[in-house]
Order: sequence, then C-alpha cells, then structure tokens
Amino acid sequence: MTSRQSSLCGLAAHGLWLLGLVLLMDAAARPANHSSTRERATNREENEILPPDHLNGVKLEMDGHLNRDFHQEVFLGKDMDGFDEDSEPRRSRRKLMVIFSKVDVNTDRRISAKEMQHWIMEKTAEHFQEAVKENKLHFRAVDPDGDGRVSWDEYKVKFLASKGHNEKEIADAIKNHEELKVDEETQEVLENLKGRWYQADNPPADLLLTEDEFLSFLHPEHSRGMLKFMVKEIVRDLDQDGDKQLSLPEFISLPVGTVENQQGQDIDDNWVKDRKKEFEELIDSNHDGIVTMEELENYMDPMNEYNALNEAKQMIAIADENQNHHLEPEEILKYSEFFTGSKLMDYARNVHEEF
Repeated sequence: MTSRQSSLCGLAAHGLWLLGLVLLMDAAARPANHSSTRERATNREENEILPPDHLNGVKLEMDGHLNRDFHQEVFLGKDMDGFDEDSEPRRSRRKLMVIFSKVDVNTDRRISAKEMQHWIMEKTAEHFQEAVKENKLHFRAVDPDGDGRVSWDEYKVKFLASKGHNEKEIADAIKNHEELKVDEETQEVLENLKGRWYQADNPPADLLLTEDEFLSFLHPEHSRGMLKFMVKEIVRDLDQDGDKQLSLPEFISLPVGTVENQQGQDIDDNWVKDRKKEFEELIDSNHDGIVTMEELENYMDPMNEYNALNEAKQMIAIADENQNHHLEPEEILKYSEFFTGSKLMDYARNVHEEF
C-alpha cells in the first residue's frame, strides 16, 4: 500500500512538472515588454557617436563605480527590459522560470555553478553581439562617404555638430586650421576622446579608424588593448599616491561630496561596504592588499571564464537558502529582485502550484 502511494505521488509530481513546462512554453510565446528601465540619452545623434558611460556586462563603470546592474545584465542578457516595473507579474514570473529551465541544462531542476557559468558567458556574448550590431549603425553616422575609414577630424566635426555647433562652419574651421570656439568642458571631452581614438588605432597608426577599430573606441571592454587603456584610466583616477596600483583605502575612498543627512550617510556606508567586499573577495586575487593593473584587468574582462565561474558561485550563494550549492526554482523566485530587478516574493510561496 505504501509503495502504491509513493508511486502515485511520483506520478503526481511528474504531472505537475509537465504542466509547469507547458505554462513556461506559453509564457515564452508571448511578446515581451520592451520599455526600458534605464535612462536614455535625450540627444540621439550624440548618443550614437559618443562612447557610452555604461558598459553592459562589465563589473566597473567608466568612472570606477561598481556596476549595480551587473548581475542582472549577465543573467538576463539582452532581455533586461523584460522585467521592468510595468511588466505583468504573472508573465514575469513565468518568463523567469523559462530562463531557469534554459540554464538548467541537465533538467534536474537545480542550477549548478558550472551551468550558471556557461549561462553568464552566453549572455555576455549576447551583449557583445548587440554592441557589434549597434556599432554598424554608429559607424555609418560618422562615415557618410562610406569609404570604411574615419579620421579624427571627421569624427570631431560630427561630435561638435551633435553638441549644437554648425557642421559646415566646424568643418571649414578644421580644414583651414583655425582655432575652434568651444567651451572649456567640451574641449576637455575632446582631449579625452582624442587619447581614446589614438589608442583604438591599431598599428601601424594612421589616425583612421576602421569599423572594427571604431567598435574598440566605443566599447573598450571587447578589445584587449582598449581594456588595458580603460584600466589605466580608472587607476589614474583612483590612485592617490601615484604608484599605479590601488590599495584598499584608495579603492573605497568616498566620491567627492559631503554627507548632509542620515540618508546620505547610509549611502556612503553602503558605498564603503560594497567596494571593500568587492576588493577583498574578487579583485585582489592574491589577497596581498594591493590591486595591480593586471588584477583589475582580469577582473573587468567580460570574457574571463574564471571570473564567470566566481560570479556564478556568488550569485548562487546569494539565494542558496538550503546551502546545497545549487539554485532551485523557489530560491530564484524568492530572490528575483537580485536576478531581475523585480520583486516576485508572493509567487515564491506558491511556486509548486505553478509547477
């Protein structure tokens, strides 16, 4: 009798699992909500030709701040906008379970660190393909004659035109070697862009960027040489004693500004806490209290498989309530805000009903 009851329970569980898969397939077929949660640049032309301040799937921002959306970016890939605040909760829950089933390659209803690592690498590659696709459009914007090469002067004309200057007047002034009348802030941006332009120009240097070189100019995270340049820029901004490496006090130094209230103090406390943890657990790989440029470069490399495995373990540990070193449906739903930016707590308590 006991054996028969066990068999019936097993069949029931199997049936619920199959029902869950059907529901997941139904959810996958529905159109996604493509409204964005991230602020977009208001000037489309400027946004097309300027290197982005934020790089998807990279641990640090260009200014050295931690990328707060990193875990969501490497878990969701190009589907980041599918879990914004306007999304219908039930559809979002089902979509999250669709993702779970894709990561769970061996279909044991648990996500291992290796499975998460492979998924992170796949989603990172997805961001790269998006960057390549967008770069083709952006390159055309600065290469109107279509010769496949863009000079620094040609780019400078387009950049200043995007800032409101008359394109013909700027082009004539550059052609005649006249001094450009731009404000101090714009001049500083131009100088920074020029250094980046020269760095993206592969040997033999001709100051003309091809489409691939222009991709490195806009997205340094996908070029080894440009990633080194990006790391040098970050170290330069944070390095206080000029030794070209970072100590813990330098890395956790608070940004310029004063704390005016308790809320501001809490923000600063979190800043220090988060950066200290990142420095000690992930960036300082040999744990000697100093981060070299090589360590920072390895940490920021989006295609570093060792980093991806560490991130996978960290992401699982965040939600691994039963401490089995795997991620299960109930856990990923309960900690959905960490993975998607959306809270689905109520659903986590009823996950078995959906399955």
